[in-house]
Order: sequence, then structure tokens, then C-alpha cells
Amino acid sequence: MTTKPRARKFRIKRSGGPATDGGAARDDAQQPDDQPTARSGQVDSAATVAAEGDMDAIRKEGLTGRQLRMARRVAQKQGLAVTSDFDAVRQLRARGVDPFQRANILELVVPDDGTAPGVGPGMDPSAAGGGQGNGGGRGGLPQETGDGQGRVQLPQTIQKKQMLPSTERANPAEQRAGEIMKIQRDIARRRRKSLVMLFSRLGMFVFLPTLAAAWYFYVVATPMYATKAEFVIQQAEPQGAAGLGGLFQGTGMATQQDSTTVQSYLTSRAAMVRLDQDHGFIEHFSDPNIDAIQRLPEGATNEDAYGLYQSNVKIGYDPTEGILKMEVIAATPEASQTFSEALIDYAEEQVDQLTQRLRADQMAGAMASYEASEARRAEALAELARIQGETTTLDPLAAAAALQQRITTLEIELDAKSIELASMLDNRRPNEARVNALRAEVDRLNEQIEILRSQLTEASGDTASLSSVTARLREAEENYNFQTVLVQQALAQMESARIEANRQVRYLSLGVEPIAPDEATYPKAFENTVLAFLIFSGIYLMISLTASILREQVSS
Repeated sequence: MTTKPRARKFRIKRSGGPATDGGAARDDAQQPDDQPTARSGQVDSAATVAAEGDMDAIRKEGLTGRQLRMARRVAQKQGLAVTSDFDAVRQLRARGVDPFQRANILELVVPDDGTAPGVGPGMDPSAAGGGQGNGGGRGGLPQETGDGQGRVQLPQTIQKKQMLPSTERANPAEQRAGEIMKIQRDIARRRRKSLVMLFSRLGMFVFLPTLAAAWYFYVVATPMYATKAEFVIQQAEPQGAAGLGGLFQGTGMATQQDSTTVQSYLTSRAAMVRLDQDHGFIEHFSDPNIDAIQRLPEGATNEDAYGLYQSNVKIGYDPTEGILKMEVIAATPEASQTFSEALIDYAEEQVDQLTQRLRADQMAGAMASYEASEARRAEALAELARIQGETTTLDPLAAAAALQQRITTLEIELDAKSIELASMLDNRRPNEARVNALRAEVDRLNEQIEILRSQLTEASGDTASLSSVTARLREAEENYNFQTVLVQQALAQMESARIEANRQVRYLSLGVEPIAPDEATYPKAFENTVLAFLIFSGIYLMISLTASILREQVSS
């Protein structure tokens, strides 16, 4: 017996027999109401103290809430009256039942045959209720049967049909191994079938076409000879080029447009027709010795010949260097070289034609401007001569200048006499004779000045006045001088146009001259065979992927 260390209220609890008899402590709610309450100073029984010690040990195990709830449900299934989840664990363990065993957990699932929870096969439904345990039930006699493991199961009043196991029980491991082996055999068979189908498709759509292409390239194809040539289009570099134009001098950008134009012409139908007319291009490729694939058929149209021309005349342009690279393919080395040289001649003519009109337009404009300036200058000179012929004076300008000088001299003398006369008149008794003489001189000077001015401004008979003749003459001289300046400018412009026209000339310079090869260049059998294999493989791959995607979409 154990004495509590301090005063507490205790409640006397009934204890059953030993732990194996199922006499576990009951909840206070199931105690009769007439039981006396525990008082201070009372001592619990040994069973109660042992139960509390067991529950303390269970608390220290660190069980989860899920495990405790599972233990309570198993206890309720067994018909145990428990006070807490830990008490449920304790009572189940006392009965020899592990609440966390897989079999006990599966028994919590309600069966599909309509039996009540907690009622298993061979159990009476009346045994599922709580409050009936091993000797602890109330309101009825215990009708218990043991199952050999300490479980209490009541006899079933209604016998149900039971499925008895077969007498010949197979080993589950061997059965599982047999099923796995069967699945593996089926997978291997399917894989072999898939591989056979795959290689069949590859052989049909990839290997056979590749072998046919290799047979053609190695056996049937006619040897072809290629003549290569490289040339560049150059321009005369103007001196003193400035701005953006000077940045591209000496580079391929200066003649890029001309090079592109020449490339387009050499690959055009016009070049093919001219080459056929001059050197028999179509007749050469219609030779029966050429294989059927590379040979032009009889009665071939210009479109067919042009397609073959594009395949056998390859011209590339390198914009960074400005170099045109040409490759001409023919059935014989001599024909290949002949075609290449002819195309280079066509390119030179095309280059000359590109700048010929530009140079002609520049020179024509400058020449027309110079001729017009010369004509205007001649007209100005004729007008000057006509004006000079209208007066009797040899040099009207000099005569007018002399008259103007005489008038100026007389006016100076008139001013002096007028001042002297004014001085004489300021005297109180001036000399009359002197005054009259000065007045007479002043009058004569005025008359002479008027005569000279009339000669300068008034016309005499059919002759125009000297001032008008002088004005017209000066105008004609100025016009003549201006036309002379214009003629000089037109002459300088014409010279500049001639120089610029010379600079606009394009030159075709050969970097690599066309030389006939002594060995066949085409076909490249190995490279073409590998290329054919890659092409057929890519086509098969695309078709197979497309079919797989479509099959998946349809099946989904």
C-alpha cells in the first residue's frame, strides 16, 4: 500500500480481479450514485495505484493523438469501459491486445454485410455495445467465448455462410514471382515486336532509298567538271573624296550595287539564251552520253534549260570583300572553261553598260550648258558693237568723260569769279568797271557750261545724246563681261564632267582565271550518300512524330 504525500480527495474505485480477468477500473460516470465519495486521508488500493503507474508510463511513451484515438476505438470495440485514452491503452494491453496492430486497426472498418460496428464474423450483435466486458457488464449474464488470444467474442445467434479456404493453398511469393515473370515475358515480346517493326520501317523508308541514292552516285551518275573563277568590279577612285563617300573607297561597299546587278544578270534567262546562241549550252546538255537525271530531254523548253542552267552555273557574291565567285559545271572540261569565259565577257559588257548612260548624260548636260553660254556671249558682243556704231564718236565713254571734265573746270572758275564779284560788291564804293567786267565773265562762264551740258545730254540730228549712248554702252559692256564669266564657268563645268565621267567607269578585274580541270569534280558520291541518308532520316522522323502526335490526340 502506498500513502499519498499530501492530503487529497480520493474516490474509492472498484477493482476487479487480476489484470488478466479484465477487471479494469471503471469511469466515475458508471459508478452507482449511492457510492460514498473519497475523503481526505483515505488510501487507494494497490490495483488503483498500479493502474495510475501504468498510465504514467504510457504517457511517457509519447503516443500521438491519432494513436490514442485509435486505442479508444479499439477499446470500445472490445466493450471496455475506459476513463481516458491512456486507460484504454492500459486495459487493452492488460487483455493482451495491441491497439496498434494492423489486424486490430482493420477491424475498425465497417463491413459491407450490414453488421454493426464492432461486430465481426462469429460475434453476436449484442456484444458490440459498450459496458459489457469480461465480468464487468451490467444487466445480463456474461456469455463469453474465447478466441485463444484473450479476445472476448459472444456466440452468434444467426449463422452466416462462410467462405472456407481451399485445401490446396499456393505460396503467395511463388505466385507473385510467376505473375512478374509472365509480365516480363510479355514486355520482352512486345519490345521484340516493336524493334522488328521499327527496323522494317527504317529499312523501307531510310536504308533502301539511301542504297538507291548511293548506287546512282557511284555507278550511274555521269562525271561532271567544274571551272571556278573569281572577279571583282572596281571603280576609279576620285581624288580628295570626303565625307561618307570617302569611307567606302577601296571596299566592296562602293561597288555593291554593280556587283549585285552583274550577279543577277549572269543568273538570268537572258544570259542563258545568249550562252546557248553563242556556244550551244542546250545542245551540250542534251548529249545522250549524260545520264537521264542530268540530261535535258528531247524537245526541252527554255524553262527546263533554265532550271538546268541554274543548277550548273553557280554565282556567289561576298559583300565583305566585293568578290564574285563563279562555278560553271559541264560534261567536259573544255566546255566548262568555254562557258566560264563567255560569262565573264558578258559580265564585262554589262559593267560597261551600267555607267555608259550616266557618263553620256553628264557630258551631254555640261556640253549643252557651255554651248548656250557661248551663244549668249556672242549676242552680248554684237549688241555692244551695234551701240558703238550708233554714235560718231570713236569712244563715247571718253568723250563724255572729257565733256564732264570741262564742265567741272568751268564750274570751278565760275565759283571763283562769283566770289570775287561778291567781294567787290561789299565795298561802299566799288569800282564799276571792275564789277561790270566780273559780271560779264560770270555770264560767259554760265553760258559755256550750259552749252557743254547740252552737248552731253541733248541729241543732235539722228545721233543720240552722248549720255544715253554712254549708258547703253556701259550696259552692253557689263552684259558681255557677265556672259564671258558664264562661258568660263561652263567650260570649267564641262571639264569637271569629263573627269567625273572618266571616274564613273567600272572595271572588271579577274582574281582567279577560269582553268579547265583535269579530274571530275562531281558527283561527290560519299558526301551525297550521307546527305541522302540524313534527308531520308529527317523525313521519316518528322512523319513518325506527326503520326504519334495525331494518334495520341485521337486516342485521348
